[in-house]
Amino acid sequence: MATTRVFKRKIYDRMLKWKQERDGKTALLIKGARRVGKSTIVEEFAKNEYESYILIDFSSVSDEVISLFNDLMNLDYIFLRLQAIYNVVLIERRSIIVFDEVQKCPMARQAIKHLVKDHRYDYIETGSLISIRKNTENIIIPSEETRIEMYPMDYEEFRWATGDTATIPLLRQFFDKQMPLGQALRKCMRDFRLYMLIGGMPQAVNEYLDTNNLSKVDMVKREIIELYFDDFLKIDPSGRASQLFRAIPSELSKNASRYQVGSVLSDSERKNILEVLRAMKDSMVVNFSYHANDPNVGLSLNSDEDRYKMFVCDTGLFITLAFWDKDITENIIYQKLLSDKLSANLGYVYENAVAQILVSTGNRLFYHVWPAENGNHNYEVDFLLSRGSKLWPIEVKSSGYNTHASIDNFCKKFSSRISNRYLIYTKDFKKDGATTLLPIPMTMFL
Repeated sequence: MATTRVFKRKIYDRMLKWKQERDGKTALLIKGARRVGKSTIVEEFAKNEYESYILIDFSSVSDEVISLFNDLMNLDYIFLRLQAIYNVVLIERRSIIVFDEVQKCPMARQAIKHLVKDHRYDYIETGSLISIRKNTENIIIPSEETRIEMYPMDYEEFRWATGDTATIPLLRQFFDKQMPLGQALRKCMRDFRLYMLIGGMPQAVNEYLDTNNLSKVDMVKREIIELYFDDFLKIDPSGRASQLFRAIPSELSKNASRYQVGSVLSDSERKNILEVLRAMKDSMVVNFSYHANDPNVGLSLNSDEDRYKMFVCDTGLFITLAFWDKDITENIIYQKLLSDKLSANLGYVYENAVAQILVSTGNRLFYHVWPAENGNHNYEVDFLLSRGSKLWPIEVKSSGYNTHASIDNFCKKFSSRISNRYLIYTKDFKKDGATTLLPIPMTMFL
């Protein structure tokens, strides 16, 4: 029988901080893609940190509960009805009410303003597609919200799930001391590839811990992707969002300087595409990286909204999407990926993994492409990080390296704007002149 585990998540500490610092003066809004574990962690928090709680799941709630939020004149009545319906006694300043999937009941979200002001209880809202127009168009968005974003489990959370609390602190020491891993690199990379294959969706991790069978994990990931396709069809019945999502692996594998919408959608389908892209971004299923036209510290000020790349929020899902044409990603593909024997150029898988890590550690994604002086080819820096008053350019390679011409050229061109430069790859830590060569699991320390 399947075990349902509650995984340790870093967001829990941020929720605690909110509870202690805000003391009910704001509601906490947790936004994230479907199935990243929002409901589970919020319920765990409510159980541990409060004397009682009510969890209202708006994806499966009665009309009676929904109607309570249409008229806020009598809060006493609303609280009495909720306690009766959920058979829970609420205690002033010691209970919490959770609005799960709050986007499905816009009036409940609008009510937050008055509920917070009343100050009897604490409130947490969770949701995906929070700011899609149809979920917000007729309501006043409460300003009394502290908003945080939740992502799939990161590599450290994945290691915790497997019972390993030692690897990441050790990696950190090697990173801080700028030392190669030596003999430990092989196991370290194998462990990280396992994380890339399974990904950070709690259901997929749970399935792996239960069965140790990657084909079964793949089935779970396919169910999640199908759910995303359904969601995209709801926000865009024309099917364009689903098509764009499905094409992410093939678009990245082309190594082009941008996502080429024209190779996925016809001319007529590309009309009014901005709304669709906005919805995809809001779903948090896709991470967008924008072209920085003039790479400088204020990257957002110089980013080009029309030139972008798309990554999948979870690399485990990305791999399943890349082999979508096979019924189940056969274990042989997984075994080859795991032992690093798959012949396909997997640079784009590592690029997706780096994008995922950078987003989960609080970075927005930017890249830069420019023509070589001889005009025969383009140089590209895969990611740009803004640190203090300087930039850190990053190049990602799937294997070893002979040269890092793009970074060298970029640093020559913008020398005054750069402090550190990194090549992220699958080999050991080393310095090559001014460039730091970093094993991909260390990306999280940047």
